Amino acid sequence: MDLNLIWFLLFGLLVAVYAVLDGFDLGVGVLSLFLPREDDRKTCMAAVAPVWDGNEVWLVTAGASLFAAFPPVYASVFSGFYLAFLLLLAALIARAVSIEFRNVLEARPWRRAFDLAFGLGSLLPAVLFGVAVGNVLRGLPIDQAGDFRGQFLDLLNPFSLLFGLLSLAMFLVHGALYLSLKTTGELKAMATRHAKYAFVAFAVLWLATIVAAYVSDLLTAAVTRPLSWVVLAVLVIAFAASRIFLARGSLGSAFIAFSVVIIASVGLVGLALYPNLVPSSLSKDFSLDIYHHSSSPTTLLTMLVIVAIGMPFIIAYTSWVYYVFRGPAREGYDAH
Repeated sequence: MDLNLIWFLLFGLLVAVYAVLDGFDLGVGVLSLFLPREDDRKTCMAAVAPVWDGNEVWLVTAGASLFAAFPPVYASVFSGFYLAFLLLLAALIARAVSIEFRNVLEARPWRRAFDLAFGLGSLLPAVLFGVAVGNVLRGLPIDQAGDFRGQFLDLLNPFSLLFGLLSLAMFLVHGALYLSLKTTGELKAMATRHAKYAFVAFAVLWLATIVAAYVSDLLTAAVTRPLSWVVLAVLVIAFAASRIFLARGSLGSAFIAFSVVIIASVGLVGLALYPNLVPSSLSKDFSLDIYHHSSSPTTLLTMLVIVAIGMPFIIAYTSWVYYVFRGPAREGYDAH
């Protein structure tokens, strides 16, 4: 296995871990928009407050790995999604501020504003991540020099918007399952109901996305690889298992099984793209792949050693935080 492939797999792994960990944060935030009681919205914040910042470390790590291993890809993606990334950054900042400062100001209008920021600051990233992935799968207008030649509104095409709704539904399921694990009483029952509704939405949108991708010939590379069918089978089995566990009240098992669904989904995207990271819609020859648009072998090897040294510390810290805050969230939410 060459270094380029190792970094491609490592980048995919980091994206998958981020989607699993911060995915339920985003889902809980979106669900909070539909909760009329202030105490329930505060409990939603309490459920994610100890872990949200650690979860976002994986997003930073994924971005750093893309920059270190595939600099031309990093430059093209960030130039193409410049306005979208600004919106994403603003949403993530609003969410962070709402979690950390909700109880600093006692006035009810401020608390309501922070509740809204928490919800919308979760909704926007949940959709934008899907829109970004949909556009990458569809192909970006990248020229021979690797420059983005499109407009921002071109990114809001039907396929990418469908993918955005799919990612929203996926995070809603994940968030509802997590919230049902971290709460008790009426809020737990409400989260469980929302999880069941979101399961249906996710299944419908997933099928619609697969059909749209197949009709658009975006799955040509994936369907020719036997591994794609294995990953697809894992995804379907994990989805069915998660829904069965939910129906039986085995919420922990349902959450774990749906985490497998998310990981398998990221795997399918990777298989559909490989060996490209960003296909060009202008010409296949302009696509940014992992072999012609990577750092030097020396850089890849050096960064791999750094990752091997630093990653265990991140994993250990993340595991410790989840162990310490493994209990249910308290009713309401006080400053922490």
